[in-house]
Amino acid sequence: MMNTESLAPRYRDLDLWPTELAVEAMLEGQMAAIAAIQPQTAAIAAAADAAAARLGEDGRLIFAGAGTSGRLAVQDGTELTPTFGWPPERLAFLMAGGLDALTQAQEGAEDEGDAGRVAIDAAQVTAADVVVGVAASGRTPYTLAAIEHARGAGALTVGIANNADTPLLTAAEHPICVETGSEVIAGSTRMKAGTAQKAVLNLLSTAIMVRLGLVYDGRMVAMRISNAKLLHRGRAMVRDIAGVDDATAADALAAADNDIRVGIVMARGLPRDAARALLATHRGNLRPVMHELDVIQELDARG
Repeated sequence: MMNTESLAPRYRDLDLWPTELAVEAMLEGQMAAIAAIQPQTAAIAAAADAAAARLGEDGRLIFAGAGTSGRLAVQDGTELTPTFGWPPERLAFLMAGGLDALTQAQEGAEDEGDAGRVAIDAAQVTAADVVVGVAASGRTPYTLAAIEHARGAGALTVGIANNADTPLLTAAEHPICVETGSEVIAGSTRMKAGTAQKAVLNLLSTAIMVRLGLVYDGRMVAMRISNAKLLHRGRAMVRDIAGVDDATAADALAAADNDIRVGIVMARGLPRDAARALLATHRGNLRPVMHELDVIQELDARG
């Protein structure tokens, strides 16, 4: 029997407990789920490094899953565009039962392995892509088939599961196993297993974005400005990173069409086209761009 399906004797009478004690027990489970990730930090880092190297300039991040696991993967992936400026055309979501299953559970769809293979073919997966499969059991037919088929197509594959020695972990090049054990409510993997999956997805995708140079000085310099709050945040980034005053930062960001990285380079003195060209030379990575600007400034100061 899978550990995520087993009944924990401690919680047999959970329905008879005072509500506060039940909530405390559930919280303990959530904390234990996060702690269970610690042994997998090296595996997560290795997967992130490999994914960043594979994605290059045109590879896609593709998430595959069913039920809770699939929904968590979609949630994580959709946040990459506003947070890191990841192009939406370089994202794909393969959800058992289709994207309608995000809001209307279609539990039987997870058993359709053929549908997983069809989804990979429909997405035209290639060796440039990275496919992340998530399944608490580690044996969901849809997700397993998708990962096996994607690997056969040459894609880099990552498998996230909550049971050891399961087919998904064997099928994926980069297996990440977070053993969360029995749930407070037996088999309800939306709880401990789901919490661990969400955290692992956050860690993995954020590490990939960091390695791709979409984070600078602990800031989301590639984020898309879409509201007043983010405009204020963007201006602050330009101000702090370029070392200019508020007015200069606001003007530079506006002239850069609200592209934060371009605005930073413009605030350092380059015209817009030159700023864009310099960033393009370094594939959008602000770190080497700022180093180059520092060197130029130093040489100018020496005369």
